[in-house]
Amino acid sequence: MAGKSSPAVAVVGGGAAGLTAAISARHRGAGVVILERMDRVGKKILATGNGRCNLSNTHLDIGNYFGSNPKFAYSALSRFDFQKTVEFFDRLGVTCKVEEGGKVFPVSDQASSVLDVLRHELEVIGVETVCQAEVKNIAGSKGNFTLHLGDGNSVAAQRVIIAAGGRAAPGLGSNGSGYALAQKLGHSIVDTFPALVQLKLDSPYLKQIKGIKFIGSAEIMAGNKSLAGAEGEILFTDYGISGPPILSLSRTAGDWLRRGEKVILKICLINYKSREELEAYLNDRLQKQSHKNLDFSFVGFINKRLVPVLLREAGIPDVKKNAGRVTAEEKNNIAQILQNWRFEVTGTNPWQSAQVTAGGVDVRDINQKTMESKLTPGLFFAGEIMDIDGACGGYNLQWAWSSGFIAGESAALS
Repeated sequence: MAGKSSPAVAVVGGGAAGLTAAISARHRGAGVVILERMDRVGKKILATGNGRCNLSNTHLDIGNYFGSNPKFAYSALSRFDFQKTVEFFDRLGVTCKVEEGGKVFPVSDQASSVLDVLRHELEVIGVETVCQAEVKNIAGSKGNFTLHLGDGNSVAAQRVIIAAGGRAAPGLGSNGSGYALAQKLGHSIVDTFPALVQLKLDSPYLKQIKGIKFIGSAEIMAGNKSLAGAEGEILFTDYGISGPPILSLSRTAGDWLRRGEKVILKICLINYKSREELEAYLNDRLQKQSHKNLDFSFVGFINKRLVPVLLREAGIPDVKKNAGRVTAEEKNNIAQILQNWRFEVTGTNPWQSAQVTAGGVDVRDINQKTMESKLTPGLFFAGEIMDIDGACGGYNLQWAWSSGFIAGESAALS
């Protein structure tokens, strides 16, 4: 192993990609040091999967990845796929299980167990970890890099892997500082924006309906064209809307918003009935409940806090009128709101709320088979810092493991 003052490989960033890169490089005989800006490595891993660490997905497909050239990810994902990821963690001591939608979790249901075994492996194989070490500049080229730290110290290395993350969840370590390092070495940055994040909506009713959850579906639309859809548990908030389907759609919404387009969110509260079935149901229900006030006639069918809002949206000002007096047009309007309620999307929540960064280092200047820079020999990239991001459901962590493994292996063998 190379001396601590001059490791063969320096890894900038101790997140999922950086830790995997370090282990991969060390397993191939390279001396490795991790330089982490925070007071400990892997903080973001602890927050993944609501603290359970959704570390992969059995349905690993390039269609679940995004960016200017998502096919770039294919090589790394193929070489270090779902099965190899499970085997990797099994060797470290983490037994995995598969849940709905192909989501892979540790049997322990603890993200901390994933981080614990990674840190233990680093210690056992002799990877040096230096925390509170912010890299301010990287100079040199293959065989002769110097990494200048914020405290005035420097580290010499033969190869460098930048795995500093993106801008999402800056409190957990990724503040976008890696982009400046890449730019100084000649790389371009594709515009970044928050992904897997909640959406802000324009509606006068948000305070009234905040906290209401429902199982339904949602679509992102622009120019009356449906761009993407998802279904599952959705939550209204005081700023807009959240829930797994919304997080899945947020990248599409954010992408179109940054282009200056008007973006519409279409909500279907009753997605288990066709329009014809819903209209028939409403006719039958209102007939049976004809003696009740209109608003009360819906109690037991939809959340009662939603009822007055939906009726006003349907153009019915008198929500206390007799249910038997509802006109055919009003019934049609109610059905329309229940299955085609539309909101203008005004933005996304900020970086602090985002799970992942869309955009990043332009992959055109990176070798997809090795993760090595085409501009600076001996420089490699891993994880979220690149212009690759995945759908919700374990795809982003899989990209971190895969790209980290390939970058570490390539750096050690180059």
